[in-house]
Amino acid sequence: MMQLLLLSNSRTPAGDYLTHAVEPVRALLRGRRRALFIPYAGVTLDWDAYTDKVREAFAPLSLDLNGIHTEADPLAAVARAEAIIVGGGNTFNLLKCCREQGLLAPMASRVRAGAAYAGWSAGANLACPTIRTTNDMPIVDPAGFDALGLVAFQINPHYTNALPEGHRGETRNERLAEFLRAQPQMQVVGLPEGSWLEVEDAQVRLCGPHAAIWFEAGREPVTWEPGAAMPSR
Repeated sequence: MMQLLLLSNSRTPAGDYLTHAVEPVRALLRGRRRALFIPYAGVTLDWDAYTDKVREAFAPLSLDLNGIHTEADPLAAVARAEAIIVGGGNTFNLLKCCREQGLLAPMASRVRAGAAYAGWSAGANLACPTIRTTNDMPIVDPAGFDALGLVAFQINPHYTNALPEGHRGETRNERLAEFLRAQPQMQVVGLPEGSWLEVEDAQVRLCGPHAAIWFEAGREPVTWEPGAAMPSR
């Protein structure tokens, strides 16, 4: 059974780091302890420091958590991982590093073979067919946008359609409409901060305090309430 936890963000409104994720991650792990952390989305944050920060946040889970950047054989580390945890940051840098090390196919295969997958923000984007619905700047060239393809839809993390007063740029809904005009076969979940998706094979459940928005080409966006079934495609 493939099991995923895809979170919109890492911080609560009060600024606490991953506190809202601890119990969902505990439920995801189901006793798994050997976790591999992928820190490659960190650009201004040192990867050792990033790994330590996540290890501290998940201390209540008693994980044996190591950063993949410290592994002499990253592919072997993926193969033996019971859980793969992918942090947020810049999605383009994350994908570039994973692609350069040949990790994408092995990571996807390992998750489909039973390793749990948890990711927030960029880590949630990486689970999608592509990273095209990230909010990040393309600070590096990832040599293609195809990602892990663990779910059939796209995620837009940190979703909000709010527009600051006086701002003349596009709203998030307008940006996603552009994506769907170019990629009409795709669907997108606008996932607000504080909310997450729990995935077991083809079953997807929206959790957290906020409704998500489901986008399809040629249709009005649909509000997806927590606990309700995923909108039909």
